[in-house]
Amino acid sequence: MMRPLAELRSRTVVLRERNIDTDQIIPARFLTTTERQGLGQHAFKDWRQREDGSPNPGFPFNRPENAGASILVAGRNFGCGSSREHAPWALVDLGVRAVISAEIADIFRSNALKNGLLPVVLEEAVVDELLDHPGIELRIDVARRRVTLPGGSEVEFPLDTFARTCLLEGVDQMGYLLRQAPAIQRYEQTHQEEPAHAC
Repeated sequence: MMRPLAELRSRTVVLRERNIDTDQIIPARFLTTTERQGLGQHAFKDWRQREDGSPNPGFPFNRPENAGASILVAGRNFGCGSSREHAPWALVDLGVRAVISAEIADIFRSNALKNGLLPVVLEEAVVDELLDHPGIELRIDVARRRVTLPGGSEVEFPLDTFARTCLLEGVDQMGYLLRQAPAIQRYEQTHQEEPAHAC
């Protein structure tokens, strides 16, 4: 069950790199499970730790000041590469609820929306400003499809109505359909198939 997402207020964690692919988000060796819980510890694993297994203190998600931050700002073409639903699973388990970039790969974007992770695509100039100022606080209004910047200005982002509804209600596509079961049953009861007439 996904947690509803109507509004998000958080400081940002910044990854300036471009073309961050799904294998960097969650390395292939951790795809042996279908459990979402616990995948966050493996998110960006090869960047978060040194070769000897110790934490890399320079990696943004290892820095104390970023603890609890739930908005990731990344370079262009985030989530490219292979299609793996584990990538948004790992990010959500890590505590990330929204990813902001100037470009987000289509398959990753689709998988993210199915798993309660909000992909936010903004103009490159806006994203560049966010990349240059890590740790600033943003407010994301899902219903209004707007991000409020520190100065109070707002920028709009694309989000289709169905995806927005699922995020606001905290359901995936199947959950949304299951909630429509009573209406489907009523329709079926009032629209019984009429017998075919012989020609």
